[in-house]
Amino acid sequence: MSAGRPQPEHRSRLRQAVPWVVVAFWVALMAVVGPFAGSLADVQRDRAVDYLPAGADSTQVAKIQDTLPGGESTDLVLVYHRDGGLTAADRATAGEQAAAVARDHTLTATPRGIPSEDGTTLMFPVSSTEPGQDEEARAAFVGEVRGTAEGSGGLSVEVGGPGALMTDAQEVYGSLDGPLLYTTVAVVAILLILIYRSPFLWLVPLVVAGLADFLSMAVVYGLNQGFDITVSGQSSGVMTILVFGAGTDYALLLVARYREELGRWAQPRDAMAAALRGCGPAVVASSGTVAAGLLCLLAADLNSSRGMGPIAAVGVLCALFAMMTLLPALLVLLGRRVFWPLVPAYGSTPKQRRSLFAAMGSSAGRRPVAVLVSGGVLLGALALGVFSMPGDLKQEDSFTTKPESITAMETLSAAYPERSTQPITVITPTGRADDTLATARTTDGVAAAERGRSGGGWTELSVTVQDPPESAGEQATIEALRGALEGSHVGGPSAQQMDLEKTSARDLKLVVPLVILSVLLILVVLLRSLVAPLLLVAAVVAVWGASLGIAGLLFEPLLGLQGTDPGLPLLSFVFLVALGVDYGIFLLHRMREECLSGAEPTAAALTALRTTGGVIASAGLVLAATFGVLTSMPMTGLVEMGFVIAVGVLLDTFLVRTYLVTSASVALGHRVWWPGALGRKPAVDRPRTPELTATR
Repeated sequence: MSAGRPQPEHRSRLRQAVPWVVVAFWVALMAVVGPFAGSLADVQRDRAVDYLPAGADSTQVAKIQDTLPGGESTDLVLVYHRDGGLTAADRATAGEQAAAVARDHTLTATPRGIPSEDGTTLMFPVSSTEPGQDEEARAAFVGEVRGTAEGSGGLSVEVGGPGALMTDAQEVYGSLDGPLLYTTVAVVAILLILIYRSPFLWLVPLVVAGLADFLSMAVVYGLNQGFDITVSGQSSGVMTILVFGAGTDYALLLVARYREELGRWAQPRDAMAAALRGCGPAVVASSGTVAAGLLCLLAADLNSSRGMGPIAAVGVLCALFAMMTLLPALLVLLGRRVFWPLVPAYGSTPKQRRSLFAAMGSSAGRRPVAVLVSGGVLLGALALGVFSMPGDLKQEDSFTTKPESITAMETLSAAYPERSTQPITVITPTGRADDTLATARTTDGVAAAERGRSGGGWTELSVTVQDPPESAGEQATIEALRGALEGSHVGGPSAQQMDLEKTSARDLKLVVPLVILSVLLILVVLLRSLVAPLLLVAAVVAVWGASLGIAGLLFEPLLGLQGTDPGLPLLSFVFLVALGVDYGIFLLHRMREECLSGAEPTAAALTALRTTGGVIASAGLVLAATFGVLTSMPMTGLVEMGFVIAVGVLLDTFLVRTYLVTSASVALGHRVWWPGALGRKPAVDRPRTPELTATR
């Protein structure tokens, strides 16, 4: 042995020190990122402009309004209602309270009461630039107005309007972080206890996932400061779900392999090294594929979708980093006793149990074509449920528990069916303001138009249309205004909803092919085949269609959801394709490894399913459960996304991955690896090579 080469005892001490060094690194890392993670809530924004399309007309209106004197306006409607008809005392009370609001706050105009034709309702539109863009100031303003406008003796008083709706939405999003985190942790903890059957082991990956979530918050805060990435309540909530869901999946794969290696190695550190060599590359490759698919959302025009892409990718990569560094270090330091009471002994072999996945694989292997065709027909039939999807989601249906702003909107809609209760905002160059005002007043569907603030070369016009909000007539009027007012911008809540729907459809056409192409290219490189990647991508696309179909059948009759969020098809596609391919990598890489060792295609497919099926099923259950947590949230968009992704993950785990991919691999034989070497001729007497694999 040369003098410069370290002695075995030195090397042994170094290897023993590695886990302690990793833990110390994470302790230092948490101390450094702590202040940044805690600041993420400060940069979270849930204004309308943060969810709107970047280039839409309504977005330009919102941005220009911020530059006008006083900044962004907060528009409210005070709604006074009595079922039997308002009394003289009711009207006097309403007038006094509206005057008190005008006295206590700086308004753009004196509130003027507008009675309904049936005499049951009186509304006072109120607009103020006092809060500006500050969300806390707006919430305080809305709260003070609600405190002033109070009913009694059968007189109901509600404060609605766009400003109140925005405040209520921000309050809901702000309240999500705690319940979402606690519920996710509880769900993952219960599943891990059931999977591991150990009173201690479940806590280790759960703690590591929590630290990964903390790290991801700090990284996202840095991205916001450095690149101005939009951080919304929706994107931060989904990031937490992904960190715990994907992180727990990676932990399941690693722990399963580590438990197996403990029977072959006397020292836990050696067993962990072998486990990382065995499943680490597969986990890294699959998480990289997920991140690449999520980053395709950067091509979306919708601000909320474009911001969610990198934020979700950060969550996946932070989960990967934690599970490949801190989790192995903690498991080595805790030793075999962490598995108590089922402690794997050195020299032992895993107890052979009757495998459910072996039985399922055998049934798929006996008649692969019949299984493949019947499964495809089933998915296609389920996908037909898409045609039963409820229509586009309206503002009043965006909450599962209606806040005051929504009940006020419903009261106005019932009391004023003949007119609009929320104006359309037009921003026009100041030099053409008079001509624009005249043109707007003569446009079909317009009831009235008034001139508002001016500044920075722009003038604000408030246009009242003849039709109720979000009706076909109002939409036609908005389109007519946009066609007639060249050089001007038409916005407001209804225009924003129209732009959301149009941009979501545009983003779907652009991002879906981009995701498919990027994932396909990565799979071709990883699997060294063209047929196998096409098979995986086709499978996850079929899962997406079937999941939306099931949602279409159940959203309204079972969940009581009256509309579909415009961004649901795109976001569910990105998540289901990225996460579904994640599991496919584990299965097909194990199948490829078996083929390289000389196994016939049928045997290789069944062996891969038998050895990876249990771990993948556990991971799928955890991921589906974590996304299922979203169905308990009070926002319709989150409920719908959680439902579709949870159903899709379960379909992918127990139907597509188990039966369809396995049966297709058996039916295609070696052709599944075409045009690679394995696809040209049977692999006989090939040496076993270290390929990416989830577990042995």
